Amino acid sequence: MRSTTDFPNYYTAARLVRSGAPLRDFYDWTWFQRQMNYAGFERQLGAYTPQPPLTMLPLVPLAGFAPQTAKRIWLVLNLVFLGSTVLLLSKAGRLGIPYIILVALAGYPSLRSNFLLGQYYVFLLFLLTLVFYLIKRKGLISSGVAAGLAFALKLYGGPLLLYFAAKRYWKAAAAMIAATVVGGAIAITIFGWPDVHFYATQILPRTLEGVPPDPYNAGVQTVSTLLRRLFVNDPELNPSPLYNAPWLEFFLQPLINLTIIVFVSLAVALKRTGDGRRDFALFTVALILISTSVSSYTFLLLLLPVVLSLEEAGLWESLYLLASYILLNAPLPGAHLFPKVWLLFGLLVVVGRRYWSALSPRTTAWALACIATLAALKAHNAIRDYRSAPDKRDQLVSMAKDSLFLAFPAITNAGLFCQAQRRDRYVLRWQHGTLVEDLSFDGEVFHPIAPHPAGPIYFELVAQARSRMMQFNPATRKAVAVSMPVNVQPNESATSPDGSRIAFTSNASGAQQVFIKNFATGEVRRLTGGNCNNLQPAWELDGKAIVFASDCGRSVGLSALYRVGIEPPL
Repeated sequence: MRSTTDFPNYYTAARLVRSGAPLRDFYDWTWFQRQMNYAGFERQLGAYTPQPPLTMLPLVPLAGFAPQTAKRIWLVLNLVFLGSTVLLLSKAGRLGIPYIILVALAGYPSLRSNFLLGQYYVFLLFLLTLVFYLIKRKGLISSGVAAGLAFALKLYGGPLLLYFAAKRYWKAAAAMIAATVVGGAIAITIFGWPDVHFYATQILPRTLEGVPPDPYNAGVQTVSTLLRRLFVNDPELNPSPLYNAPWLEFFLQPLINLTIIVFVSLAVALKRTGDGRRDFALFTVALILISTSVSSYTFLLLLLPVVLSLEEAGLWESLYLLASYILLNAPLPGAHLFPKVWLLFGLLVVVGRRYWSALSPRTTAWALACIATLAALKAHNAIRDYRSAPDKRDQLVSMAKDSLFLAFPAITNAGLFCQAQRRDRYVLRWQHGTLVEDLSFDGEVFHPIAPHPAGPIYFELVAQARSRMMQFNPATRKAVAVSMPVNVQPNESATSPDGSRIAFTSNASGAQQVFIKNFATGEVRRLTGGNCNNLQPAWELDGKAIVFASDCGRSVGLSALYRVGIEPPL
């Protein structure tokens, strides 16, 4: 089966849950890609990063069906969720069902993407709408449970805890916390404490830093991506920022996000006469604006705040709300100017225009001072890690601009080989001299290894739900299948060409780092740094440098290759 959708990610993860696979491996891009092929998806790139542990849970009951059957069932369920959303909005508000349907259809591109891709946001829209509906029906405890469920599944419900606090809905806040705790307990029951702890300490912090899988892609219309493109240089992904000043991104990103959520919370808390519809609409726009991962289909969530705001809007405000909703859900030209970020800021201002007067100059000044202090502290820690990361100290090995993921370096007399991600598959990249070649095969290429400098290269080829080892001869440029155990667990250590030293990785301090040990003296030296993963060391043939993979400055596990010299010799 070939399916150009996002559904395979959720379906594959659900199958893995049913088979008892460890959660830690879900966040390994190579491992997860292999499992997608085993599940029946050919030529479909995917990953589970940075989803929370329980994101796939609604699809677990469907994972027993064949992929295409499971997707059809999920699409039918999405129709039910969308219909239920429209019904709940009509019962909790003042607009009739036909009017709400017309507004929903105004966002047709996003709606179409959700159904075409088998995405999650129709279901998430239903959960957020359910939270509001239950509040209007005075079901504070049940609304808190629904918010906790949304948070446990997709993190989007997190800011609603501040909404409950601002509205003094303490029962709802307590219920949300309890539901989140229950969600954590379910995750621990399914995956075990070590794997959930791994997510909480290694995946979640990097997710909250605002580093999406493609961190400089203008198609990801977020504040975080905008700031990275403006101020952070990356030789492969962003070679020409407007002004290379990473400290500005590290300071402005938390400053802007904290300002949005703090001022929205204060405005709702101080505007005691605020209408419940506007309150909830304002928070919903804010949670989308501060999100670190937004795609075209995400803007379907704006149906909820737009409908709630339209109920009491005048003519001109109604036209603005509808125009914003249409534009945000449509493909827009000039993505590099981030039009949807500015549209979201405008929508936040308009939806909240009646609230800003509740903020006194003194309250505003104190809030800004506290926010700036917190942002400065975070920036200080971030710039320290940034400067120690290999992408600031070491030489980038591959400069090919069309690959987001390079891993598993293998060095031979014929050149450097590695695993590379291309548009529709993983390939064998071969860099020799100034020439870079991508060697494609009928399947996914994983874990190239070079047992001897003279060659050949061995790699795992995954196709048609099976793995086999292949041997590639650089001289003849031919690959043949060989009878040897499949290398699915790459070696995280490498002995120097002269046998005197070993390079290895360790996560004793949290993230993976590369160390080198001298066998004769027993001396151990740490070679890499940064709050990121550095791993898969490979020695250059003269023993004077090591090539390794690093995800510094990128999403977790999405690495580039770097070279660090061993000077003076250890």
